[in-house]
Amino acid sequence: MKSGFVSIIGRPNSGKSTLLNHLVGEKVSIVTNKPQTTRRVVRGIVTRPEGQIVFLDTPGIHKPIHRMNERMMKAVREAMADIDLILLIVDASAEFGRGDEFTLDLLKAVTGNKFLLLNKIDLVEKKNLLPVIERYSKLGDFAEIVPISALSGENVDMLTGQILKYLPEGPMFYPADQISDQQERAIAAEMIREKLILLTEEEMPYSTAVVIDRFEEDAKLHRIFATIFVERDSQKGIIIGKAGQKLKEIGTEARKELESFLGRKVFLDLHVKVKKRWRDDEETLRSLGLGG
Repeated sequence: MKSGFVSIIGRPNSGKSTLLNHLVGEKVSIVTNKPQTTRRVVRGIVTRPEGQIVFLDTPGIHKPIHRMNERMMKAVREAMADIDLILLIVDASAEFGRGDEFTLDLLKAVTGNKFLLLNKIDLVEKKNLLPVIERYSKLGDFAEIVPISALSGENVDMLTGQILKYLPEGPMFYPADQISDQQERAIAAEMIREKLILLTEEEMPYSTAVVIDRFEEDAKLHRIFATIFVERDSQKGIIIGKAGQKLKEIGTEARKELESFLGRKVFLDLHVKVKKRWRDDEETLRSLGLGG
């Protein structure tokens, strides 16, 4: 059988996590409309009779300004090294810019097979798609160029078969029924952060972090205690909201998704704490899985 590791890379908001979830068939990576939602590498596992693919969803490629961003970019570079195949996903509906040049420059040093996935083709007129394909084909050495829509699923289902053709013969790395290697504790933190991003102001995604303080379970109930870190008092006020209503809303939505994921009732306790410059704090970064 075939087996191997495949990294999904691209700029922020290009659709990497949406693609991973569609390929796996379950939600293993959080998705929002805000850039830099993904902060660490998330593995999603697809097993077919012909083989097993371990996908690595990576943070969006960007130029770092904080220690946290440096760690995110380090994770991207590590995910591009010693890998069987790279999927570069780009937003076909967006103008080509400096961020795309930066991404392609990173790829130049990578040997091995690379696919170019032109995402969001549902937003592109068919007559405009061919020029986009021609432009990118001149800028990189791609084994395959595949137009897709990660959101609608157009051309995504055929990807698994194409990818397996480029993987080596080898054993399965995970049991056939496993779809991710993430621990429940880590998934819980990400689910809370997803609701936090979706329900708060524009600046919140970059200035917030979620750390699980306690994760307890028995036969009927999960008890999850988590701290939301922000950098300023004003941000704390936004998250808590008037009479605590915003924090309650975040908690309610997160609890619903956690109960669906864990398959049992969840008691969720959220607290908000101000920690200035946490994005440059080594201890906090380690607790988020972004240690040096």
